[in-house]
Amino acid sequence: MISPGVPATSIAKYLESGGKRSATPLWSSRAGRESISESAVASSPYRRAPHGGTFKFRPLTPHFRACDLLPIIRLTSMSEHKARISWKRNGPDFLKGKYSREHTWTFDGGVTVPASSSPSVVPAPFSNANAVDPEEAFVASISSCHMLTYVWLASRAGFIVDSYEDDAVGTMAKNERGVLWVNEVTLHPKISYSGEKQPTPEDEEHLHHSAHEQCFIANSVKTDVKVAGIAQHA
Repeated sequence: MISPGVPATSIAKYLESGGKRSATPLWSSRAGRESISESAVASSPYRRAPHGGTFKFRPLTPHFRACDLLPIIRLTSMSEHKARISWKRNGPDFLKGKYSREHTWTFDGGVTVPASSSPSVVPAPFSNANAVDPEEAFVASISSCHMLTYVWLASRAGFIVDSYEDDAVGTMAKNERGVLWVNEVTLHPKISYSGEKQPTPEDEEHLHHSAHEQCFIANSVKTDVKVAGIAQHA
């Protein structure tokens, strides 16, 4: 079950203090987000805004109050999300690493997806470029969650979204231990609207920030998630 409006007294005190805390990357789940109730935000003249990739606080203007005070959704109880991964060995040279990485993902709705390691990690013929690899599925998951949250927030703000397309890109780098990880995902959304009420660039910026903060997947990973074209406040 999903319900809006989560009280958070710690956030209320944080806002009342003028937002004094150490700077952390704006788009990273490492920012340690908490759910903010409408009353907590409404009672404070501050809101979060980007400033050179760190948190900065500035007054919340009435023009954006309706957008910024949209309810934050949460799961009221734990839920399970299942996937079945199936792989079978073929070929005689398993111990030499010469085996197919092709496998399948099956979800509770009955959909089965052909999967494989990425050819950039394991060269063909042991990988299948036509199948989905975990890295691109990870990027798609972040993009999909952001889109779903953005569209919902836009509807609550009175904007009619007709279409949303995103050519999301993930990049990999080595961490401090020399292990590869998906360190950054950049979203490139193209959104079309209809109706008399059209969002301004600043409206879209605020919607993207809110969508990022409320996206379940973005809150679950340490990867930096960015939206291309979002202006940074000076």
